[in-house]
Amino acid sequence: MLTLGLLGTGRLGTAIRALADATDDLEVRWGFGREGLTADAPRVDVAIDVSTATAVPAHLRWARATGTDLVIGTTGWDPAVLCPGAGDLRVLTAPNFSLGVALLSRLAQALGGYATHSPTPVDLAVTDTHHRHKVDAPSGTAIALRQELARGAGRAPEDVQVTSLRLGEVVGDHEVIASSALETLTLRHTAHSRDLFAAGALTAARWLADRPEPGLYTLDDLAADHLRGLLAGPTPTSSPAGAPAGDPTPAGAPA
Repeated sequence: MLTLGLLGTGRLGTAIRALADATDDLEVRWGFGREGLTADAPRVDVAIDVSTATAVPAHLRWARATGTDLVIGTTGWDPAVLCPGAGDLRVLTAPNFSLGVALLSRLAQALGGYATHSPTPVDLAVTDTHHRHKVDAPSGTAIALRQELARGAGRAPEDVQVTSLRLGEVVGDHEVIASSALETLTLRHTAHSRDLFAAGALTAARWLADRPEPGLYTLDDLAADHLRGLLAGPTPTSSPAGAPAGDPTPAGAPA
């Protein structure tokens, strides 16, 4: 049984607890919200931080002091607080817990590479739309997608336009766009429920606890296990003896 602690008891934290309670291999032992983490919190295997950016440094200090592995799903905090590293801990950071977004990130890099071969100038952009309560804009996911799109295109991230909307109760919607005078290609991911992120957070906790060595990890490391080979394409089939490679006509058959 993997024991969990929740740092953050808002909508996502509540969804994580509900999904964990429905499993046979996970137990949420505690959850702390705005009141903050107390020193007498029972020991857990992994803590999942879905609180606020300002709380992350204190949670990292607590994790190092107690030897608790930490999954950080909060965005908008300064990664410099991780320096000089995780020490003896396993720490996984994820601006978005969706494996679908991890796939979108890989496709964004491929789209950037495609844009470099265009005979006409290509404008690159990322859009993100979230609920009105989300504080950071652009979102951590949008920033990560911008980096991958720019990397694929061989451009600086600042050369990729980013727009953010905060509307109603939208869970999360991201688009990656490459547009020229000749064509526009758009990749889009839409989250329909916070259960998507809750399930991803629990997958991240399981995966992190199974790492043989301490260190800093990202959801992309986890996704590499799940998505390995997905974009490699089909394995070429060997041609029959006597037939040129790629010739669908079997040897000896009439042309």
